[in-house]
Amino acid sequence: MSPVELFKSLADETRLKSVLLIKQKKELCVCELMTALNLSQPKVSRHLAQLKRAGLLSDRRHGQWVFYRISPELPGWCRNILWETSVTNRNYLEVELQRLSQMGDRPDRSKKFC
Repeated sequence: MSPVELFKSLADETRLKSVLLIKQKKELCVCELMTALNLSQPKVSRHLAQLKRAGLLSDRRHGQWVFYRISPELPGWCRNILWETSVTNRNYLEVELQRLSQMGDRPDRSKKFC
């Protein structure tokens, strides 16, 4: 991944917040991001697909849920940028993290089917 590809992928606020939320929570599904970002399923899914195509995210299926996480193939310099952004801008996701913490019926990652 080149610096231009990384910064173009993160230039949209929805994609940036999605990546930072996923980084902080380790993995999230579409419904969790919909709640946190207060956006529709098609919009969240479209942005996640772009991030996956760019190589920032990978996914795994668990029952009916698809969980997204930071790609393990992401270069170290990209991971460092995400870490530094998260650490130095803790208030940036305050509202989204509050919405996520208040979400009922979050998918259970330990059960085979939800």
